[in-house]
Amino acid sequence: MAETDAKKSLTHRAASHIYTAGGLGLMPRAPGTWGTLMGIPFYFLLNLGHWSVYLGGVAIVFFVGWWASAIAEKDYGQHDDKRVVIDEVFGYLVTMFPSPFPLPWWGFVWGFLLFRFFDIFKFGPVKWIDQKVPGGLGVMLDDGLAGVFAWVIMLLIGLGHRLFFTA
Repeated sequence: MAETDAKKSLTHRAASHIYTAGGLGLMPRAPGTWGTLMGIPFYFLLNLGHWSVYLGGVAIVFFVGWWASAIAEKDYGQHDDKRVVIDEVFGYLVTMFPSPFPLPWWGFVWGFLLFRFFDIFKFGPVKWIDQKVPGGLGVMLDDGLAGVFAWVIMLLIGLGHRLFFTA
């Protein structure tokens, strides 16, 4: 029995480390913003290879985040507690998915700001998912969709930059 408890404890600690993005979700102010910032080094790491490597890494973050977020719901007794920020990491990675119109360094700032905007205000289907899809899946999906909305804007910004500022 003690071995099962130790294994559960290890599993629980791992999930907690994941859903708080290494503890950033425990920050007293703006934990979602800190979680989004954690997405930046993940972006650079995943973006070293082909876009398929990036996509595979994003999928891993999604599924591991889904698992960890489900544990967080049990820990905190509520859906999408503010300490759960792995969904912000995932949403930022969706926002920054490689596009055919790469941006200069300030594209990271735009991606950050756009994702935070769509994540905070939760327009239309993002709000619906947040309110209606239970468990870890809902936690991850609403930020993923906010990331898709931000990615579309990023694509348009990249296209505009390419059309107007490059020869």
